[in-house]
Amino acid sequence: MSRNYKFHNPEGVYFVSFAVVEWIDVFTRNEYKDILLDSLRYCQQEKGMEIYAWCIMSNHVHLIFSSIKDEKPELILVSFKRFTSKAIVAAIKQRPYLPMEN
Repeated sequence: MSRNYKFHNPEGVYFVSFAVVEWIDVFTRNEYKDILLDSLRYCQQEKGMEIYAWCIMSNHVHLIFSSIKDEKPELILVSFKRFTSKAIVAAIKQRPYLPMEN
């Protein structure tokens, strides 16, 4: 389900949570966690996302962040989620039967 994020103070610090569709345990695999972390790094370096804390659970993510450039926080988050979700879905399609990790 899509959400329209509303950040009333562009300079503010925000706590957001987002879940995998149907709460599927996607982030139990390091390959998919790495995609998420790479996306966060990209947003830090290129989009001006300042990350204060993050927590990746098996099926959802918590994030505390702000925008340190002129980019609106909601646009950073939408871009992050769109790219990350497409990359994870592509990785799953490429290797749908990835062996379980210990």
